[in-house]
Amino acid sequence: MLARAGAHSQSGMRDHLTGMFQAGIDACLPKRVLPGHLPPLPKGRLIVLALGKAAAAMAKVAEAHYGYALKGAAVVPHGVTGDLERIELLHAGHPIPDEASVAAAERLLALAAEAGPGDFVLVLLSGGASSLACLPGEGLSLAEKRALTQGLLRSGAAVGEVNCVRRHLSRIKGGRLNAQLTLAISDVTGGAAEDIGSGPSVADPTTIADARAILDRHRLPSPAAGWSETRKIASGGFRIVAGPADALAAAAGEAMKLGYKPVLLGEVGGEAREIGRGHAQIALGLAPGSALISGGELTVTVTGDGRGGPNLEYALAAGMALAGREDILGLAADTDGLDGTSGAAGAFFGGAPVAGAAAALAAHDSAASADLFVTGPTGTNVNDLRIILVAP
Repeated sequence: MLARAGAHSQSGMRDHLTGMFQAGIDACLPKRVLPGHLPPLPKGRLIVLALGKAAAAMAKVAEAHYGYALKGAAVVPHGVTGDLERIELLHAGHPIPDEASVAAAERLLALAAEAGPGDFVLVLLSGGASSLACLPGEGLSLAEKRALTQGLLRSGAAVGEVNCVRRHLSRIKGGRLNAQLTLAISDVTGGAAEDIGSGPSVADPTTIADARAILDRHRLPSPAAGWSETRKIASGGFRIVAGPADALAAAAGEAMKLGYKPVLLGEVGGEAREIGRGHAQIALGLAPGSALISGGELTVTVTGDGRGGPNLEYALAAGMALAGREDILGLAADTDGLDGTSGAAGAFFGGAPVAGAAAALAAHDSAASADLFVTGPTGTNVNDLRIILVAP
């Protein structure tokens, strides 16, 4: 039996989807996952460098833990707030870097360079840092780096490919930010250290040749300047404190509490609309009372100029395949609270057909037709969380 009345209704299932999504978020909030990993105070100064979509929340935890015995900076997207006392709060562009991203990168490098004997540089890293702290390689302009980033994001390139190119055209990514320890909330499939925020403080196994091959594969021009090899030996330690698997496990646990049987697909990649259609077909074959749960990061090969994101495209495509099935409802959303350029975390889907869904998908304008799910910034970032419920 489901845990509450109304479970068979669309509104009841929406409540369950929202509860499962929130359970995934709660399991990965910095205040829950970070304190147990913070190192002891050093003999000298503690310099905290936080960057990424969860940077403000991670920095806040560090301030609460250490009191006034620290200094540093936290870089977050424009519009994100943070109640910090000792750590500077800097704002920069995402998903495309801006002049503030360059200034933020320079500030982080300057703070790290201040460290002397006995001092300790602690990096608190989360997804989104690639754009937020952007310092193009020598001879490469910010305009050129922006254009290349936009081209990669629109090409359908996987996040690992995008970050590989970014690392080799940067003066901060790929291990160039010196730190004694990096604690990361991972938003990448498999948790590859070099791909979380393009690994500013960790070793990178890839090469310039790898990066150039990615550009060739996606038929993008290779910059004439800005290239440099990344560091192959890290300056300090690295530890992941939360990641996509934690959100999936928490969502599955909440599904069980509500009376559903979780069916976990793990972390999934691929073209968003194709994966959406495929997951809808799986859901159609599941037993009543099932919860199909997946994470990972999907891609969109953009050919139009509309507003949207991978989760919205997944939702529209899955919803079209499930049209008319009032007993099946889903939610696809980004755990950071923002899916692409949509202004929403994601979207609900299933039940009644969505007017204009096919046209919206064709134009990559999913935000115009999707049943939007809006959360605002969540304070964490462990990639996407997608759930499809089959009513009992």
